[in-house]
Amino acid sequence: MQQTNLSEQEAIRREKLAEMIMAGIDPYPAALYPVNNNSVYVKQNFTLENKDQFAEVCIAGRVMSVRDMGKANFAVIQDSVGKIQIYIRRDDICPGEDKSLYDIIWKKLVDLGDIIGIKGYVFITKTGETSIHAKELTILAKSLKPLPVVREADGQIFDAVTDPEFKYRQRYVDLIVNPDVKETFIKRTKLINAIRNFLNERGALEVDTPILQSIPGGAAARPFTTHHNALDMPMYLRIANELYLKRLIVGGFDWVYEFSRDFRNEGMDRTHNPEFTVLEFYVAYKDYLWMMETTEQLLEHAAMAVNGSTKTVVDGKEIDFKAPYRRVSMYDAIKEHTDFDVSKMNEEELRNVCRQLHIHADASMGKGKLIDEIFSEKCEHHYVQPTFITDYPIEMSPLTKKHRNKSGLVERFELMVNGKEIANAYSELNDPLDQRERFEDQVKLMERGDDEAMFIDNDFLRALEYGMPPTAGIGLGIDRICMFLLNQPSIQDVLLFPMMRPERNDSL
Repeated sequence: MQQTNLSEQEAIRREKLAEMIMAGIDPYPAALYPVNNNSVYVKQNFTLENKDQFAEVCIAGRVMSVRDMGKANFAVIQDSVGKIQIYIRRDDICPGEDKSLYDIIWKKLVDLGDIIGIKGYVFITKTGETSIHAKELTILAKSLKPLPVVREADGQIFDAVTDPEFKYRQRYVDLIVNPDVKETFIKRTKLINAIRNFLNERGALEVDTPILQSIPGGAAARPFTTHHNALDMPMYLRIANELYLKRLIVGGFDWVYEFSRDFRNEGMDRTHNPEFTVLEFYVAYKDYLWMMETTEQLLEHAAMAVNGSTKTVVDGKEIDFKAPYRRVSMYDAIKEHTDFDVSKMNEEELRNVCRQLHIHADASMGKGKLIDEIFSEKCEHHYVQPTFITDYPIEMSPLTKKHRNKSGLVERFELMVNGKEIANAYSELNDPLDQRERFEDQVKLMERGDDEAMFIDNDFLRALEYGMPPTAGIGLGIDRICMFLLNQPSIQDVLLFPMMRPERNDSL
């Protein structure tokens, strides 16, 4: 279907596309293009002494700037790793009498943003810049949309693309115009690989578990719902993979892990995206104390792998991931920052505390949710350096083993960094009768209107009845860890394609 509301630049580029085709030039050739070098390798390795090794260079990239000098041009092309200058002379591209191909392609029809291939040799200009002298030029892809340009002065100067709406919605343009953005995502992959290597070297097994589930379990969260047509039943996108991984512990694996895409139908802000990446792992015959030590070691290892240091800067604050980390119980944290001792309070007393602290508390909130709100609103932002918040109330943790020494608590910790949770871990509840009672309590909360309360998962309870060994488990928020280790202000800056509202664009 023909687009009718094109900008002037877009219309001109389509006219150029048509001219190329009429001239017998394929603007989108299908044949393999034999790239044998990249910009960074050429610039780092070429010398006058080894110039013979660079006598037949083939490189491809996007045209980013052009300096027209009549019968010759200098241009800059950008490939996947960097930029390099190319020198294009009409007599080289068209050695015969007919110079029309050069005039058609280069002088008239090539635009900034077009992807071209260059074959030639490397040389150093009089100004000392390593460049490629083109002997052959091939159009590989015609760009029909102009790149963002702020102004023209001494060649094209490209917009920094700082508008978040543009950056996140059109990440592909952000990556073209701001190639340094790639470094964030290269480091993200490096971080994940470092964590994966840490776990593999210790004998953990990477596994895959279902994303589409009949019962959303493993966390207190509102799920996304869908429908399975063939089975005519509701389905949910997973909110956590915990219950499936613990089934594998029942089945005889001692240490399993998964980098999972999880989905929670909740709000969006600078630290929340509805679709996110979590690392969960579960280890038989361990507890949450062992897990704290292992988590410290893992994050220290990851920081060193990504940054070469355990220290990073987040929001202008230096944070050190070197072990060990401070440990503070949840009740002690609340008492320290609110002067209220909530350890023996009932639900009504907690509601009264919320009123005094000006914290919203509706009728659907039980004791655990009220305590969680108090901690979230008044305490967590104080913990900038990595800190383990430990020993949670039993009402907040329906999948966690009761504390071995402290009545009414469970063996759980959350790791706080820069005022945000990046990990949640338990000594896992493996008593099937206790687990069933906890699930039934969650159903009562659901009936009160808590849309984050857990469903009863009868198959998981059946698995526990076969016997699960004492187990430690953890979930680590990979996106938030990336934010902190890569010094990015928003979760959207570490997601290639964050969730966005649909845009109204009649031209699409």
